[in-house]
Amino acid sequence: MSEIEIPRIDAEALLAGDKAVVEQVRIAAREVGFLTLHNTPIPVEDIQEVFDAYRAFFLLPAAQKEAVNMARTGSNRGWGAAGSEQVDPNANPDYKQVFDSGFEVEGSDLATYAPNLWPDAPDNFRTIIENYYVRALAFSGELLEAIIGGIGEDSSYFRAQFEQPMALMRGNYYPPRPENAGAKDFGIATHTDYGCLTLLAMDGTPGLEVRKRGGGWIPVSAPVGEFVINFGEMLEMWTEKRVVATPHRVIGGADERLSVPLFFNPNAETNVAPIGSDEVIRAVDHLQKRFDETYLHLQDKS
Repeated sequence: MSEIEIPRIDAEALLAGDKAVVEQVRIAAREVGFLTLHNTPIPVEDIQEVFDAYRAFFLLPAAQKEAVNMARTGSNRGWGAAGSEQVDPNANPDYKQVFDSGFEVEGSDLATYAPNLWPDAPDNFRTIIENYYVRALAFSGELLEAIIGGIGEDSSYFRAQFEQPMALMRGNYYPPRPENAGAKDFGIATHTDYGCLTLLAMDGTPGLEVRKRGGGWIPVSAPVGEFVINFGEMLEMWTEKRVVATPHRVIGGADERLSVPLFFNPNAETNVAPIGSDEVIRAVDHLQKRFDETYLHLQDKS
């Protein structure tokens, strides 16, 4: 990656199967693990509305957000206060706030399909977030199908594994970096994503850094209306590293920053072991293990 820049891809051309664009994406998936997308089907105004809704929620008093505090649950739905997540056990808990919501399956006893928690304020918060979730979910499925086809896998097989996706959407709120922050303090510490594909909307504020293969870091940003795409541990396993999961982090700076990732993960019972192997790795087992390692209230529970 030290010699390869993160490519900027025309989403419409990718979904239409443009051969040159598909080849760019194939190389990016195998060697970089990140790309950015423009010319997407989700209007910039709709994405900005989502940022505005999350910002209004995060700026509420803590006592008001407490009603949907995920720390009181056995899942990762609702508000996570600063310090509620620790993605790197060798770093301090991340100083960002989060709000998580995801795919619900009525009657399921799996935490990865848990009921969502919704605050009373701000007005229309649930409607705005749910409407965007539906569109982001559909777009992520189309992207994964195009990317999987581009690396030579059976895209129809993969698509069938996402009928009840353990897809989690998150609002991230990174406040200005605390004045007393030290070397072990991060907005989010170095990590790889846990699932398959991440569709990341950004507010245009710099902060995200991606680790180069040869060492060092490269900044990645996108204006509102464009997306950063990266791949997770599950897809790396599933494809025998024909798609790679690349470590990344946010140290934080002088300005507040918001981002909205949609973590697109397969059905709970999907076997994400390398295709053709005799191994069995249930998607839910991998994902829940990583959640239990990351969320402090789930560490306490386990």
